[in-house]
Amino acid sequence: MSLRTVDAHLDVVLGAVRPLVPERVALAAAEGLTLAEPLRALVDVPAFDNSAMDGFAVRFDDVAAAPVPLRVVADVPAGSGADPVLAPGEAARIMTGAPVPTSADVVVPFEDTAGGLRDSLGGIEVLRPPRAAGAHIRRRGEDVRAGDEVLPAGSPLTAFALSAAAATGHGGDVLVRPRPRVLIVSTGSELVAPGDALSRGRIPESNSVLLAGLVREAGAVPARVSPVDDDPAALLRVLAEAEDVDVVLTSGGVSAGAYEPVKQALAGRIEFVGVAMQPGKPQAFGRLDDGPLVFGLPGNPVSVAVSFEAFVRPALLALQGRTALFRPVLRLPAASGWRTPPGRTQYLPSVVDRRDPGAWSVRPATAGGSGSHLAGGLARAEAFAVVPAEVDAVAAGDPVDVMLVS
Repeated sequence: MSLRTVDAHLDVVLGAVRPLVPERVALAAAEGLTLAEPLRALVDVPAFDNSAMDGFAVRFDDVAAAPVPLRVVADVPAGSGADPVLAPGEAARIMTGAPVPTSADVVVPFEDTAGGLRDSLGGIEVLRPPRAAGAHIRRRGEDVRAGDEVLPAGSPLTAFALSAAAATGHGGDVLVRPRPRVLIVSTGSELVAPGDALSRGRIPESNSVLLAGLVREAGAVPARVSPVDDDPAALLRVLAEAEDVDVVLTSGGVSAGAYEPVKQALAGRIEFVGVAMQPGKPQAFGRLDDGPLVFGLPGNPVSVAVSFEAFVRPALLALQGRTALFRPVLRLPAASGWRTPPGRTQYLPSVVDRRDPGAWSVRPATAGGSGSHLAGGLARAEAFAVVPAEVDAVAAGDPVDVMLVS
């Protein structure tokens, strides 16, 4: 059977994704959600001409030939609505962020006066002239004008983005797409709950822990976690209750063995394919009738992690309407050589050596390379080195694409 390329399988996945219906959410509750429409400024930023320094608002013509004495006739703290009129030879003491009087066109910092703050009422002596009219004044709208686009649709509402929204006048509802709800199903009769005693042939179940964490990091919600034995009927019972989720993630049960509950339960309803990647060759994908998208991932932990990064994470972000679907990729030299699988794209759990800021490099996270069972090595991995299928081997010093995941 010919293998499907990673890009071709990703195209199939993303072609089936339809962004979730948007809803209005209070700005205070929107952190981590994704904008469904552009966010435009409601006010200018800054909202008015204001002082960038603590000092004195003055007329440039009065201080251009400094040193020069001036008479202080007003005090303008931040938050004041006062607009004192300054006659020639007069100044207003002003604090950072306070509105600049209409009749002033420059601010002289305390540091450029003889007495500074301690001698700032009554009379002052300006020691040094400002560089030009307008110095130390933040002009209205110099950052953003009302009506300007602050954030495009598809932007995640990070702390920085929420701050910008608030600063540009937003305080009510914003239109966002909801977090996808995900059902996680780990299959395998050999699995026991983490921490339970092990007997011969049994192993701790870790895939649901891995997937729940990755789902949350992708902005989605692990709605339920349902481990099942190698029993197709048990899997179908779980899936019958999946109407309230947007995505089903299964791990295990998609390969060519005798006990493959996902394949046995869903053959003919979703597609089972081989993808030219290592690890992660057996994949399943489709939609349950008109219900949730279903990803059938392999069972070994590294395969699960790689499959999630390659296919599931982009789909979860696309459901949220994100414009950026993929992890950042660096091009780094390999610190050592390693073997690659013939004809398959390799995803190697890796560590980035950052000791020299000008000469980063990448190396395998474990001595076992990209073995799909090396769950312990995932704790050390901060990236995947992605090696194209046509590359036979990586030698020390070879440039490698490195997909950062932490």
